[in-house]
Amino acid sequence: MSTDVETPAPGAAEPGPQGPPGTPRVDRAQYGLAAVLLVVGAYTVYDASTLEVGFADPVGPRIFPILIGGGLVVTSVLLAVATARGSRPEPEAGEDVDVTTAADWPTVLKLVGVILLTIATVTWLGWALAGAILFAGAAWALGSRTHVRDVLVGLVLAVGSWYGFVVGLGIPLTPGVLDGIL
Repeated sequence: MSTDVETPAPGAAEPGPQGPPGTPRVDRAQYGLAAVLLVVGAYTVYDASTLEVGFADPVGPRIFPILIGGGLVVTSVLLAVATARGSRPEPEAGEDVDVTTAADWPTVLKLVGVILLTIATVTWLGWALAGAILFAGAAWALGSRTHVRDVLVGLVLAVGSWYGFVVGLGIPLTPGVLDGIL
């Protein structure tokens, strides 16, 4: 009795979704990343070229965004060429990370909620208090159970960064309800 179906030899590669055995699989995610890098880099170069340059500044504000955008464009082309040649990234060994484990969605949702709360309250509360909520909330979402310490550390970090921006860099951040206190 004969059959028309060939069975592969033991240990032989099965045909994958990309083609017969022996042909390299195309990593479309790398092409997607190359496309995103190309778009972001090209837009950065275009946007930088529209900046106005003062007459007394020979370099102006354009040079660094143009260099960064150009670097992104070059990187995207190199990534596309490497992908076309069959280069595939090696999976990261991961120190103690189990890459087969599913994402911890409750933690991700808690972090998203804390960030949204910070965005919603930063104008009213000011950076010092909203930043403290951000730091303490992120610690809570990631599993910390020392809430008082987290709030105190968050306050120190947020107030310190507020003073660093306002006094050190001259960049005004809203003090919010602490206007006149900070």
